[in-house]
Amino acid sequence: MPLDVDVQTHARTLTLRSPDHVRVGPFVIRYNPEWSLKYANYAIPDRGAEPTPAELDALTAAFRELDRMPRLEFLPGWAPAVEPALLAAGFTVENRAPILACAPGGVLSPKPVDGLVMAEPATDAEFDAAALIQHLGYGGSGEPEAGTVQWLRTAAADGGVAALATVDGTPAGAGGCSVPVDGLSELAGLAVAAGFRRRGVGAALSVHLTETAFARGCRVVWLEPGDADVERIYAGIGYRRIGEKLNISLDPA
Repeated sequence: MPLDVDVQTHARTLTLRSPDHVRVGPFVIRYNPEWSLKYANYAIPDRGAEPTPAELDALTAAFRELDRMPRLEFLPGWAPAVEPALLAAGFTVENRAPILACAPGGVLSPKPVDGLVMAEPATDAEFDAAALIQHLGYGGSGEPEAGTVQWLRTAAADGGVAALATVDGTPAGAGGCSVPVDGLSELAGLAVAAGFRRRGVGAALSVHLTETAFARGCRVVWLEPGDADVERIYAGIGYRRIGEKLNISLDPA
């Protein structure tokens, strides 16, 4: 099976395993009732889906009922008929994001960061500190929603990875690798606190998460970089492009 198909299967399987997922026609919605972040709520089409206008209307209505933006994330080749149907229904492409992956033996060592320590959160305070870094790093304000902490706890408890990086004892970065499916895990939610950026913390944390996932039996770790600069950072530690993901949504208005 091509690696990009493996990645799409991994994301869809995790969605189907979620206790709060919603099935609508040829789509499954990843719904997080305690986490309104748009990246934590989206739909994935069935492979080869050819949705009708009525099924797209039902999908949009389901998102509205859940109080979430109608939004999808998927590899276009997984269901080629879906993108044109969505565009015809008024959806707008957010971006076409590269998908990167790394396998054991492919990780490159980052430059050392003085005073940097990596650890898996164990206490409530440590999970809260990691969640706050992620929340603020992705544009949030105030305190993080409960779903942010729960994602980290689930990853740490079910075979994935959660990590909190500190520099001289101060929380500096956080991230995780999702629960593995058939040996695949997604590196997600990586964020560095404002005062510690551009010092190599993100690269070192990414390497730690990736190598820990491999040590726990994963055969591939994949991710979606936020932009071209972030992609270059991941390329510098051994990640390579394997495909492209479509992020597409319907304006709430």
